[in-house]
Amino acid sequence: MLIALNKPMNMLSQFTSEGGWPALDTLGLPKKIYAAGRLDRDSEGLLLLTDDGGLQARISSPKYKSPKVYFALVEGVPDGDALNRLRAGVTLKDGKTAPCEAETVDTPDWIWDRDPPVRVRKTITDTWVRLTLTEGKNRQVRRMCAAVGYPVIRLIRYSIGPHTLETLAPGAWRHVG
Repeated sequence: MLIALNKPMNMLSQFTSEGGWPALDTLGLPKKIYAAGRLDRDSEGLLLLTDDGGLQARISSPKYKSPKVYFALVEGVPDGDALNRLRAGVTLKDGKTAPCEAETVDTPDWIWDRDPPVRVRKTITDTWVRLTLTEGKNRQVRRMCAAVGYPVIRLIRYSIGPHTLETLAPGAWRHVG
């Protein structure tokens, strides 16, 4: 069994609540499934869940290089140098990231309103950046963007391999395999 879930903001990617934050057990998911990878509490978007340990390993292990597409709303407007640095790989405290795809994009038409809303600042422009990564270091997209001077203020994972959010609302899920 494979389930695609649109994990809402401020929800843990686990089945037990912790620190007062809600967890996946509140969403009516089938029993005995596990997350194949994680999304941080403050990140949103696609989380795959399965009851198959081998499939879970293939989805979450960086050795399989499954592409993951993220949309990051960043402070400012990244210039060509910043995007080229992201594409080439950024050196972080735990090593250099693998090369990735990075481009600025218009606000995707499928983006939902976030709860709580993103804080709007009149003096700071924000920009959507689409990144495709094949690894998954802890808070990697946030750390990469900050390292090139553009902090992330909202992060949504759109796809993992062939699986996408498509029309899933936050907190909704569907069987995909």
